[in-house]
Amino acid sequence: MHRASPGSPTRRAILAAALTALGAPRALRARPSGSAPASGAGDAPGAAPPLQVVASFSILADLVREVAGAHAEVHALVGPDADAHVYTPRPSDLLRVLGADLVVLNGLGFDGWMPRLLQTAGHRGRVLVASDGIVARRQGRGHDPHAWHDPARVRRYVDNLRDAMASLRPAEAPVFAGRAEDFVRRLAAIDAQARQALQALPRERRRVLSSHEAFGYLGEAYGIDFVAPAGGALAESSARDVAALIRLVRHERVQALFVENIADRRLLERIAAETGARIGGTLYSDALSAPGGPADSYLALMAHNLRTLASALAG
Repeated sequence: MHRASPGSPTRRAILAAALTALGAPRALRARPSGSAPASGAGDAPGAAPPLQVVASFSILADLVREVAGAHAEVHALVGPDADAHVYTPRPSDLLRVLGADLVVLNGLGFDGWMPRLLQTAGHRGRVLVASDGIVARRQGRGHDPHAWHDPARVRRYVDNLRDAMASLRPAEAPVFAGRAEDFVRRLAAIDAQARQALQALPRERRRVLSSHEAFGYLGEAYGIDFVAPAGGALAESSARDVAALIRLVRHERVQALFVENIADRRLLERIAAETGARIGGTLYSDALSAPGGPADSYLALMAHNLRTLASALAG
């Protein structure tokens, strides 16, 4: 029996019918090839409807919203307080991706499940690797994918997003450029305040333990030594690994321990009890907090993490 290819009209028709049956928003339903998008309710005469953008995880989605404003409807496949490392795409993700004008992924091995999802969905829109052009840190045998923790590097993310959306909507390019510039100004203010607070601390006091190797870029940017489990995540450490970490915390005189929003804090509490180091708080690594939480946007995440670090290390 003939099997429809992922991008074939038959496959698209099946997915469009599934979307209709599921009652999905009109903007997500697949459009026949070559047809013009329908204007959304409230659109000005002749105005293009918002771009449909799918981002692999919540931090990227927020960066898209910052640059696009009302000119895009953005959906994150991996939402707040969720771990993109262990994410398994759902059938509904195929439908989201199929209806997207732009799909944004981090790259650097962080969201390695995305290329297969794109192929399966038969996505034919624009795909942007937000980290393109970034000089990545080495981590083990590969690269550290958490480049968004360095304000200098996240500016490249923003530039890439600005250019990708401008290429899709040239008439709105000045809006994207202006919003990108405003974002960079606000980020620079957070960065300057954090540097002032952290540089007032002696270098030897800036040693901390985190439950996951996610903060290498942050440490590099602000002169903080992050100690993390050799395997990458505290939750996956063996009893021998934990014992080695306890010895390391004592030897290096680590000032504070930090749990991540996507990690279990129990092992960290054990290490704190064994070493006398204090738990300095929660850091947000790979996901935003839920709406209304302390890190429900990228700028709020950076401000929270840097403020939490400075406060704990000064304590």
